[in-house]
Amino acid sequence: MNSLQANNTWELVNLPQDRKAIGSWWVYKIKKNADGTVQRFKAHLVAKGYSQKVGVDINETFSLVVRWDTTRTVLSVAAYKKLKLVQFDVKPVFLYGDLQEDIYMHQPQGFEDGTGQVCKLLKSIYGLK
Repeated sequence: MNSLQANNTWELVNLPQDRKAIGSWWVYKIKKNADGTVQRFKAHLVAKGYSQKVGVDINETFSLVVRWDTTRTVLSVAAYKKLKLVQFDVKPVFLYGDLQEDIYMHQPQGFEDGTGQVCKLLKSIYGLK
């Protein structure tokens, strides 16, 4: 929750009358050491993006993926030139971009402040379309 607040992920606002707020839920994970002992507990807030409506909450969806023939070409050139390839994961990078649409979400369970306000998302979170 601290990282969501530090990243300025949302602001609390009154829900506009012509809009609906989507829900959210917590996904819990236990990270373990190689010997099976608990290293730490993790929690991710996930939006119920399946309730978003096209034309209301979102205008379009987009998923950047590499075409298979591009991957084969890169691997072929690397093999031919005896280049070393490395791989890295940039999975959470989409979470840092500003949202283009106005998306409203109920306050996360366990963190409601009693005002009846909702979270106007400023940044993306897991689960959005």
